[in-house]
Amino acid sequence: MANRHDVQHAVVTTFQRRVANPILGRLPVQTLLETTGRVSGHPRTTPIGGRREGNVFWLVAEFGTRSQYIRNIQSDNKVRLRLRGNWHTGTAHILPDDDPIARLRSLPRANSAAVRTVGTDLLTVRIDLD
Repeated sequence: MANRHDVQHAVVTTFQRRVANPILGRLPVQTLLETTGRVSGHPRTTPIGGRREGNVFWLVAEFGTRSQYIRNIQSDNKVRLRLRGNWHTGTAHILPDDDPIARLRSLPRANSAAVRTVGTDLLTVRIDLD
């Protein structure tokens, strides 16, 4: 029998993959993270929320290492990030020792609320922009 977090992960990721991400990915103002697929080697684009502070972009992954983009970062941490319509290259760092709840308090309120609501394994990511 699956536990509540497994069911929540399956429902949320299915909705994101089939409904939300295709729509959000087309919006010119949506922040996008591009990773390299760890199996395919092809670019994989994911709509994300977070905040840029100077040459650093912060985000919190709602499903931690269960998130496909986190697994891709673990395999190759060179990423691209689309901010306000412009692409930037960077290096992603997974920060398991960072407090993701405290980090969410410093990020945009609406996205942080959504991440807290649906997330089960919060994980902070810092992207150092080139």
